[in-house]
Amino acid sequence: MDGGAAPRPAGNEAPQAGRIGPNAITRFVEALEAGCGAGMTARVFAQAGLTHHLLSPPEAMVVEGDVVALHRAARALLPPEVFEAVARDAGERTARYLLAHRIPLAVQRLLRLLPPALAAGVLAGAIARHAWTFAGSGRFRVDRGPPLAFVIADGPLGRGLHTTTPACAYFAATFEGLFRALIHPEAKVTETACQAAGAPACVFTATWPAGVTRRPRADTGARWRGRGSATPPQAR
Repeated sequence: MDGGAAPRPAGNEAPQAGRIGPNAITRFVEALEAGCGAGMTARVFAQAGLTHHLLSPPEAMVVEGDVVALHRAARALLPPEVFEAVARDAGERTARYLLAHRIPLAVQRLLRLLPPALAAGVLAGAIARHAWTFAGSGRFRVDRGPPLAFVIADGPLGRGLHTTTPACAYFAATFEGLFRALIHPEAKVTETACQAAGAPACVFTATWPAGVTRRPRADTGARWRGRGSATPPQAR
């Protein structure tokens, strides 16, 4: 799902265990600066011991400990609702980056032409194949459902953290951004269970409305599928 310079290992070799793509750092910087300003961004990175990443943004896979330290520092310094907003913004920015740079336009067009349920299965398979770029040393799987869900067991963001609410808004927002762009503009991906809140694993459940579907196209605006009315609902 993320885009790093390191190639995917071949065969049965462990897939970059303990490493995560650089978007988890670079897009978080953008979200922090947009929501909290440069001063707070510098404070967060200093507390995390990652000022070097702020001065020289990573372009290759980073150790997952850096991503964990960044999230923990931001969580410690920001009010809960602000941290949640920043994490979600970073996830949305990651999704936009992937759509712009990592998912071929032809694939995006194909997914938008497929029925949503079929397109969601194809997208889920692609996410699973690239889980080595974002799950770190955690274990990833897709539950086909219904509902469709992504499961990260022993993932880096929830490991060792104790919260009363789900803690992995960054992942949820990234998945949701991809689903809204490629499956349905009103799709939602919700973290319905979280390791940090006491669950065995983090579970991200994807849902979207049935019936008439407005399918945005990156090149020509929007495409309607299904029995449509003359006045479409406003896409989010």
